[in-house]
Amino acid sequence: MTLERLNMVVGIATAGRREILSKAVDLLARQSRPPDRLLISRMSPSDVDEAALERFPAATLVLDGASGLTAQRNAVLAAASGADIVAFFDDDFFVCDSYLSNLERLFLAHPHIVAATGHVLADGATGPGLSAEEGLRIVGSRPAGGDDGENFYECYGTYGCNMAFRTAPIRLNKILFDENLPFYGWQEDIDFSRQLARHGLIVKANNLHGVHLGAKLGRTSGVRLGYSQIANPVYLIRKGTISRTRAANLMWRNIAANVVRSVSPEPWIDRRGRLKGNVLAAVDLMLGRSSPNRIVQLS
Repeated sequence: MTLERLNMVVGIATAGRREILSKAVDLLARQSRPPDRLLISRMSPSDVDEAALERFPAATLVLDGASGLTAQRNAVLAAASGADIVAFFDDDFFVCDSYLSNLERLFLAHPHIVAATGHVLADGATGPGLSAEEGLRIVGSRPAGGDDGENFYECYGTYGCNMAFRTAPIRLNKILFDENLPFYGWQEDIDFSRQLARHGLIVKANNLHGVHLGAKLGRTSGVRLGYSQIANPVYLIRKGTISRTRAANLMWRNIAANVVRSVSPEPWIDRRGRLKGNVLAAVDLMLGRSSPNRIVQLS
């Protein structure tokens, strides 16, 4: 018998972005195909406006007790029993209204797909960030229900701001987000999706649309991020979820950007902090003590 519907859960890990999260949840409420459940993993009770959840047209559940992005996402996975698909959105990712309906069709039509990431119409993470008003304007400029047809291609890994996974291989193989990547994770999306790549296809689907604000609220320190830019790829090489070539390119690109731009840094990026973190991680690597968890000791 051919399935006509999947049980779809949306999970959001959030910290310190209460107002933006409320707007993201209100946009999710406008989906032409609503999720079967919305799971929000928060670090503090103040992170979530309960009124936004009361307006939501599907069942909601707030999860407490997890700290750090990877632990929060694992809490979502644990609570998503019965789901066929789990879609993770950042708390500052604004979805267009056809996202979930197109996602469901994609997974129904192609059982070999185990992970999908969408097309980001605008990404504030690459610059100073987008305001909620800018994000709403861009999302609102898309034609209602427009899907641009089914168009996807294989990709190396998912982009953490919007990614969806088939849960059967996750449960069967006991795949989790790696909690050795603390705080905001950094490369946890690639690590998780590359574990799933052993069991099917990872794709980018161009009819899954949204806007990533790249909000700077709730971000970690420049020193910690700089350390993670070196320590995390090294750790994932050893783990076997990222190639040496990809990791090397990632590290050298970040080091070069931090060196060059630390002379005249962008106002929204702590380049000198990142460069200091790069140096600390390089020293630890030479001394044989490099670990993603070292950022817990840094400020």
